[in-house]
Amino acid sequence: MTVLREPIHGDIELTREETRLIDTAEFQRLRGIKQLGFAYLVFPGAMHTRFEHSIGTLHMAELMLSAANKNASKDPAVCYRVTDEEKRVLRIAALLHDVTHIPFGHNIEDQTGLLPRHDKPERFLAILSDTELGHELDRMGVRDSVLSVLGAGQQQVPPFWQQVVSDTIDADLLDYLRRDAHYTGLELRYDRRVIDYFRVDRRSQQMFVDCEKNGMLREDIVSELLRVLETRYHFSERVYYHHAKIAAGALLSRMVEMALRAGAMTAEDLQRATDESLLLSLARVRLGDGEADERLQRFVERFRRRQLPKRVLVLPYYLNAPLQATLIDTWFAPGRHDVRRQWEIEMEQQALRRFGRPMDVLLYCPARAMQLKEAKTLVRFPGAGDRTLPLDSFASDIPRLRDLRDAYPRMWKLYVFTSEPDLVVRRQLQEMCLAAMPQGVANALKL
Repeated sequence: MTVLREPIHGDIELTREETRLIDTAEFQRLRGIKQLGFAYLVFPGAMHTRFEHSIGTLHMAELMLSAANKNASKDPAVCYRVTDEEKRVLRIAALLHDVTHIPFGHNIEDQTGLLPRHDKPERFLAILSDTELGHELDRMGVRDSVLSVLGAGQQQVPPFWQQVVSDTIDADLLDYLRRDAHYTGLELRYDRRVIDYFRVDRRSQQMFVDCEKNGMLREDIVSELLRVLETRYHFSERVYYHHAKIAAGALLSRMVEMALRAGAMTAEDLQRATDESLLLSLARVRLGDGEADERLQRFVERFRRRQLPKRVLVLPYYLNAPLQATLIDTWFAPGRHDVRRQWEIEMEQQALRRFGRPMDVLLYCPARAMQLKEAKTLVRFPGAGDRTLPLDSFASDIPRLRDLRDAYPRMWKLYVFTSEPDLVVRRQLQEMCLAAMPQGVANALKL
């Protein structure tokens, strides 16, 4: 047994098996992948990595499973007791849940659609197969079990195996909310007491939170669940979708896109990279075109100096709800990168003709799913008998939950950025870009 001391949870106990997994090259790479990507450009302390988050997720999985077993000892007729072997597999799966992350992955995958998401089965199969990490899992005899927890294996596993690491409120979320609060310095916290209420239903093998006692609703438990979800929302609003973080992500994503399109970089290169090695690679690659090479190097230098592109247009959902589908289908849908790039080129050419100097134009259109934060954690309410239902099925009865459901879509925004520093020129560029958008769009940014 190894005891690791870290700032969020204190002492974390790791088995010898888990330590061997941590010592593999694939896991050690996570030391170089920042948990919050470009958030450190806004919150300087946000330098924590997916390495310590992954260990923290293992710890939170242990707490959830221990709580489930404690509740099973009190109510064995209803609650299932998790076996030691199941705990072994689930702790390892929690430890490895982020091992497929690439540098700044949420920007490159979720918010620009350049590559499939990190949690796709093929990504886990690749990194947990013929690799040092995969061979170690084979020696332990748990590789397919762990893959099955992560959605990429052949086994039919009990529902709670996956719920521990991939539910609305799970070990992943419960770690990163506390960790992000610590390193950003934001006073956004939930009460750890929420962990005590997790149970595993004996009949269905589903993990759930029991909100009923003596036939009455435990409003304090519901409040604790809502506090977790509210904390997540406030982080989304203040950190995860901060406009400066988005601007940096748009710049980096465009650099990666240029390298991928020119064949100077592959998806496999990204899977092996860290944040810093990716930036070093982008500074060295040559795209085979003088103008493209000059643009890429200009982007790299701007990023190094934190000269982030300026906002020209901001088209939020709340002003453009009827046109959101059109905007996404035009510029985000898979295979539409050429359409987006052609629009940028046309804007750059118009700007060159009008202002007599070149300037970069970047259009950033995230996926619709970025704002869908459903509350699917199962709960048991009074009057439901043995049934468990998703928490969001009670949104009509819980005003706080209804407000959260309605607030998330309002965070979606399409941005247009430019390298132009002159405010007067940006105002004119804004008019040009707005005129080139679908008729009826509403811009929220006043320059």
